[in-house]
Amino acid sequence: MDDNQDHEHTPNGALAYSSGQNGITEMEVESPAASVPPERTPEPPKPATSLGNRSPAYKLQYILSGHTRSISCIEFSPDGLMLASSAADKTVKIWDTDNGEIMHTLEGHTEGVSCIAWSPDGEFLASASDDKTIRIWSAETMSAVNVLKGHTNFVFCVAFNPQSNLLVSGGFDESVRVWDVARGRTLKTLPAHSDPVTAVSFNHDGTLIASCAMDGLIRIWDAESGQCLKTLADDDNPICSYIKFTPNSKFILVSTQDSTIRLWNMQTSRCVKTYTGHTNRTYCLFAGFAPGGKHIVSGSEDMKVYLWNLQTREIAQVLEGHRDVVIAIATHPTRAVIASASMEKDLTIRIWADQNSSTG
Repeated sequence: MDDNQDHEHTPNGALAYSSGQNGITEMEVESPAASVPPERTPEPPKPATSLGNRSPAYKLQYILSGHTRSISCIEFSPDGLMLASSAADKTVKIWDTDNGEIMHTLEGHTEGVSCIAWSPDGEFLASASDDKTIRIWSAETMSAVNVLKGHTNFVFCVAFNPQSNLLVSGGFDESVRVWDVARGRTLKTLPAHSDPVTAVSFNHDGTLIASCAMDGLIRIWDAESGQCLKTLADDDNPICSYIKFTPNSKFILVSTQDSTIRLWNMQTSRCVKTYTGHTNRTYCLFAGFAPGGKHIVSGSEDMKVYLWNLQTREIAQVLEGHRDVVIAIATHPTRAVIASASMEKDLTIRIWADQNSSTG
């Protein structure tokens, strides 16, 4: 990526918004975080029982260095044995999660890479780039098996469906595209937003697609028909950075550039929880559910990683050590392990293990 294209997580503008809390029962929030979709877990996860209600105690395990430009995204493989990372240096790197060593460097994109996603069956890795393409890599051979072309501007986000046969992508052309992975063709192009699309996600059974954008809107689409089923928005429409369905798809986690993470009820279209304390006004930061499903985790522009108690919304732990904006986080599928990645002044990935869990 050229120096003047450090946009992949730098949308312009910073909007402020404060939201009141709507009531939600303990059982309602527990269920989405604790129920783990079968396609993401080759073996039953243990962290939920081992963590209990105790506070997390994540400590640094490894520091991974290798990228030469800002890291944009990190993602554990479905079996947890590998960690993939993408960066503005046009490469995707594959790391061994057991020892922190680089296993492969995937080259082929001609501009920076903004997002990566493993297929849930573990066969493929997709990478979205400023070169307007998506590359599909074989996890077995670590070589490109297809190049998806169709976006007319930077491709910013990508995600597989649970069945691993469809791919959804979004980009600066303001559209959301649904792709047939095997044929490498666009199945649908959705005129999704009026600004660049920052994140896309399938729900647990692949019937719904969520997208969010710099226009501040969260849209829910029928994956088969391409019809927009509903639009979620706050009054002041802060820029949406990232979205992620809870495992049972009853809720959706949304990061916005007013330094707030919100949990929306899909059925009522209401925000039921907000999480604050971190800083997010400039970059598109990733967020997710920490291993065990009891905590929300996110990077922050103050160079830290934050974990919140999902129920009480209180900050449970702050991880320090990065020397620049923590843009990306990833959670291990079966162990109490979190990865975090930082930008230009740091360029490291840090692996953190929970000392309170027997699976760390």
